[in-house]
Amino acid sequence: MNGMKTRKTQELSHRLEIARQAAIRAGRIMLKYARTDFQRETKADGSVVTIADRQSEQLLRRTIEKSFPDDGVLGEEFGEKPGTTRYRWILDPLDGTLTYSQGVPLYGVLIGVEDLETQSCPIGVIHIPALAETVYAQRGRGCTWESGGGRRRGATRARVSKVERLDRAVMLATDFWRLGTPPQRDALARLAARTRVQRTWADCYGYLLVATGRAEIMLDPVMKIWDAAPMQVILKEAGGSFTDWAGRPTIHGQCGVATNGRLHAAVVEELRMKNRLLGVLVP
Repeated sequence: MNGMKTRKTQELSHRLEIARQAAIRAGRIMLKYARTDFQRETKADGSVVTIADRQSEQLLRRTIEKSFPDDGVLGEEFGEKPGTTRYRWILDPLDGTLTYSQGVPLYGVLIGVEDLETQSCPIGVIHIPALAETVYAQRGRGCTWESGGGRRRGATRARVSKVERLDRAVMLATDFWRLGTPPQRDALARLAARTRVQRTWADCYGYLLVATGRAEIMLDPVMKIWDAAPMQVILKEAGGSFTDWAGRPTIHGQCGVATNGRLHAAVVEELRMKNRLLGVLVP
């Protein structure tokens, strides 16, 4: 049994290192095109896609194919390639494409490696190219916060904050005014009234801030699987929590809330209290 556990840990550690390196290389593609007149399109769902999104995902897929050809891959831009192992790589090659298109440096690369037997990700990576910041985690082995563009300068243990009161918390949120429903926007307003500071430093950057102790709450009203894949393991290994709005610890909930853990019950109860009245998002 110990031998099997050790072998699985080694398999995951190898995948984590490849994921970390691949995310940093994909980030260099984004930096190459940033603030240039790059190619961009509007997809059928109204979201923006750029040449950087596509080239980033192509690089990630080539890297995975070379190192783990039998693993499955699901990416935002090029769909799913089924695998024959228990592992599936879930890719958001450029999280925050609209942010990127506007020239704001808070976009990133997201990679999660899902264990299909448990439907959870034991590996997660968030890389913010323009800020040269990366957080990455493996279940049971902690979360690392790294700066220096992949040269491991300043690598340290990522830890959430110790704030225990909502009225001292920094709350972040993503695009409620366009994507959120009326009850979700109402819940945001209720939480905003109870927290100290509110900002829309959003997309993956918001989760990185919570994991590294610079914010306490991050809320997303709508999440695709590639948005959520790395978040649960990163937040948990940093000492925090990631669930859907009903409080379920899942990456498949289509919405997300991350906290420093100490505030999670209070935040979810606020969300659930309003949702119970309206009959939404509560199992």
